[in-house]
Amino acid sequence: MIKKKILVACGAGIATSTVVNEALKSMCKENNIQAELIQCKITEVSSLADGADLLVSTTIANKEYPFPVINARAFLTGVGMEELKQKILAELTK
Repeated sequence: MIKKKILVACGAGIATSTVVNEALKSMCKENNIQAELIQCKITEVSSLADGADLLVSTTIANKEYPFPVINARAFLTGVGMEELKQKILAELTK
C-alpha cells in the first residue's frame, strides 16, 4: 500500500490542527491507511507541498495546490462530521 502524505494546517499550526491531526490519525488507523501526517501553519503549506496527496485545513487556503484541499471545520464543530470523514476517505483511497 502506498503511504499518503497529508498536510494538516491551521492558522498557527498548533491548536485546531492538533485536533484534526489526532482525528485523521485515528481514521487512518481504523481504515488501514498508511499516512504521513504533517501538522503545519497554512503559510507553510507551499514549502511542504512536494509529494503531498491532501491538505486538510481548518482555515481558508487562499492558493490552489496540485492536490485536493478539504476544509476540516467539522472536526471542530461536529456539524457534518460523517460527510467530512467520507470525503477524506474517498480522497485517501483513490
